[in-house]
Amino acid sequence: MGCPTGTFEYSFATQCFTWSDQMYSLHGYERGDIVPTLELGIAHIDPADRERVCELWDQLLLEKGPLANYHTIIDTRSRRHQVLSVADTVTDDAHVIGIRGFMTDLTASIHEDSHRRANEAVARSAQHRAVIEQAKGILMAVQMLTPDHAFHALSRHSQRTNRKLTDIAQNLVAATNHPTTLADMARTICAENLI
Repeated sequence: MGCPTGTFEYSFATQCFTWSDQMYSLHGYERGDIVPTLELGIAHIDPADRERVCELWDQLLLEKGPLANYHTIIDTRSRRHQVLSVADTVTDDAHVIGIRGFMTDLTASIHEDSHRRANEAVARSAQHRAVIEQAKGILMAVQMLTPDHAFHALSRHSQRTNRKLTDIAQNLVAATNHPTTLADMARTICAENLI
C-alpha cells in the first residue's frame, strides 16, 4: 500500500497555491471547495509544529534549496495526518518565482510500523517470561524454593552480576543437560541471596 501524496505549487505573483486533487483530499477538501492560500495551509498545520514549519518556509526562501520537513496537519474533519513535505524553489532566470513540492501522508505507514513493533515487543516479552518461568521451576525443584523465592533469587543474581534476568534464566535452562553445572549454578544463584 502506497502513501497518499499530493503536489503543490506556490506562486509569489498570485500568492496562491495550486494543489493536486490528493493535496485537497489530505486537507479534507475537494477541488473547488476553497482557494488554497498560504494562510489556509498554515491553519491546517498542528499548532505544535506551526512555528517550526513557518521557519523552514522562510529558510527555503533564503537558501533557495530543497528542504524536507516532517510535521502534522489537521484536516477539516479534525483527523491528524503525519506528513513529510518536500519543497524547492522555482526560479526564472535565477529569480525565485515560487515554490514547488509534494506532501506525503505517512500516517498509515507509521501506524503499521508501530503496530508491528508493538507485536514484536509483546512476542519477545512472552518469550522472556516463558524462559524465566522455566528457570523459576528449575530453582524450585533443585533448591526447594517457593515461586516467589525462586524469582527473587533470579532477580538478585541479575542485580549482583549486572546481567539481564532473561540471560541468566536462559543459561540456567540450557544447563539442564549438564546436572553438575545446573546444581552449581542453582547453588550460586541461591547462595547469593542468603547474604
